[in-house]
Amino acid sequence: MGLTRRKIDEYFMRRALSLALRGTGRTSPNPLVGCVVVRDGLVLAEGFHSRCGEDHAERAALGRVADAAGAELYVNLEPCSHYGRTPPCAPLIVERGVSRVVVGMSDPDERVSGRGLDILRTAGVAVETGVLEEECRWVNRGFIRRTTLGRPWVTVKGAVSLDGGMALESGESRWITGPDARAAAHRLRSEHDAILVGAGTVAADDPELTVRHTCGESPMRIALDSRLSILPEAKIFAPGTMVFTSEEAPDEKRAAAEAAGIDVVAVPSGPAGLSLAHVLSVLAARGVNSLLVEGGPSVIASFFREGLADGVALFLSPRIMGRNRPFSGSLAFESMDETIRITGASVKAVGNDFLLEGVAECSPAL
Repeated sequence: MGLTRRKIDEYFMRRALSLALRGTGRTSPNPLVGCVVVRDGLVLAEGFHSRCGEDHAERAALGRVADAAGAELYVNLEPCSHYGRTPPCAPLIVERGVSRVVVGMSDPDERVSGRGLDILRTAGVAVETGVLEEECRWVNRGFIRRTTLGRPWVTVKGAVSLDGGMALESGESRWITGPDARAAAHRLRSEHDAILVGAGTVAADDPELTVRHTCGESPMRIALDSRLSILPEAKIFAPGTMVFTSEEAPDEKRAAAEAAGIDVVAVPSGPAGLSLAHVLSVLAARGVNSLLVEGGPSVIASFFREGLADGVALFLSPRIMGRNRPFSGSLAFESMDETIRITGASVKAVGNDFLLEGVAECSPAL
């Protein structure tokens, strides 16, 4: 029994998704897109969007095909219809004579949002949509979150003992997990556009917040520091770092930080500290699709308390720490019904440790 058209479409869409992931960490504010050009079941060319400002996936793939007339094109996101840093892709597909286009999902960006599909259909191109749509939406969850809700996809990351401790009562936390888990944590950094910690973490650990133990590019470094207390000797006190502070922060400290090349942004404060909603809105406006939160218990608790945590990446060390500083910080609930569930959770071994990943129940549906 031969393969159905749907199974064939899903096969090539999976190839497109695999290609799209090659641009992880480098395309924002653009989405992750892969493209496969096929004729009579044979792949003519493949392409993906490798970096913001470079060719889009469709243009990259079609650029490798001398004659695309009558070919089928598979792409995980609707071809664009507007001029940005590069020309639109939908008119190019028509121009090259592609006869059928299979699309994973429509583009939530209001500049496109169905217009690319309309260009193709108006030109007589057969269009199939919604192939592996759930998988396509997951790959571009950060892009979707930014374009629809005006904030990045937020992943809260931590390393804890079996009894939930991020640090001993004294504050000592190095090292809860082993070298394999630490390398995996650095890979996680390379997959995000930005990484965020609080001033307490900077004071206690003096982190670099860079990618070192694996391949990949370092994300934008961000700190929450309502009083601008981070010392000039700190490793992140350097050009390119963004520090969010309160509107009441001392002018002289702000001037000193800006003179060091730090991007200081004042946001409103609430009862529990800086307004995280404002922080995320600023990051979205800067083109950040994905944010990794590596803060201490108080910062992590704030993201959960305000319902702004999406993904969870929790490294579990098979050790008991006893009296400790818990991952969930000061979060407190009156009943089990109020507690936050992690859905779709998966667990895998990483050296002698484990990595649990899932989605916080408070995260809005994609």
